[in-house]
Amino acid sequence: MNRRHFLSATAAALVAASHYHLQAEDKKFPTGDYVDMHTHLGQTWNTTQPLSAEELLRWMDAHKIAQAVVLPLVSPESSSYLLTSDFVLQQTSPFRDRLIPFCCVDPRTSYNGGAKGLLTMLEKYREAGAKGFGEHKPGVAIDDPRNMALYAACHELKWPLLFHLDNQRNLDKPGLPGLAKALEAHPDCKFIGHGPGWWASISGDTSQVDLGGYPKGKVAPGGAMDALMEKYPNLFADLSAGSGAGAISRDLEFGEQFLIRRQDRVMFGTDFLAPAQAVPQFDLFEQKLQLPAEVAQKIYRGNARRILGLS
Repeated sequence: MNRRHFLSATAAALVAASHYHLQAEDKKFPTGDYVDMHTHLGQTWNTTQPLSAEELLRWMDAHKIAQAVVLPLVSPESSSYLLTSDFVLQQTSPFRDRLIPFCCVDPRTSYNGGAKGLLTMLEKYREAGAKGFGEHKPGVAIDDPRNMALYAACHELKWPLLFHLDNQRNLDKPGLPGLAKALEAHPDCKFIGHGPGWWASISGDTSQVDLGGYPKGKVAPGGAMDALMEKYPNLFADLSAGSGAGAISRDLEFGEQFLIRRQDRVMFGTDFLAPAQAVPQFDLFEQKLQLPAEVAQKIYRGNARRILGLS
């Protein structure tokens, strides 16, 4: 065998071994290509229909989703109808192999005992099965002291925290200096970014208005989101909703390279919350992007399972 044939055979063997390893890992879990980092149950908005756990599971089956994180909404700015942590824990209880509950507390909530009292509240949810904190969506600054207390509790629990950022919830400025402050102070809390303000910050020319919207056009170099991910290993990204899909599809070449560059810290998500809801992520990932198989595996399911500590 000459050197070129040897190298070719070696490369093929490595690819085959990698695929075998990925398949072996997937056998531990329910069948499906995706872990969805962002779904909701119940009635979220006054303009949407309620979604039951059974309906969510049927939708997951139809779209090759093995498991899904189910997020409560407890802040008055977060939705039309509040969806409590207790509701999410109860609704997901019969389906914990596939539906993974998070819990949430609004930072303006009254509680006694300071940091210890807050930690006790969250530990109660953890004992009931919660795997993380979110959707964190309050109408205060992202580095508000009351928010920082929540981040400290999640830091203590080593929990992932999924936050929504725009000009109404978890407010920040272009460049995301408030988020940087939170990341710096709580390195053992895994922050998962979501929402218009987060994904608009993929571009270096993001304005304050853009943080509340869905900017289009080519991505300018120097985006705060990418810079923060480079600096802080505890920062991750949730690709859900129109904000996530839009940020990648507005500049497909940049978006594809971003996903490859951040392949260990980006996670598939939809923000599915109502029957018959349109979800752009499937078309984006199955028709428009050309990701290497190992990169896709991480983004579709591997990263979420690692961060959530699933086995």
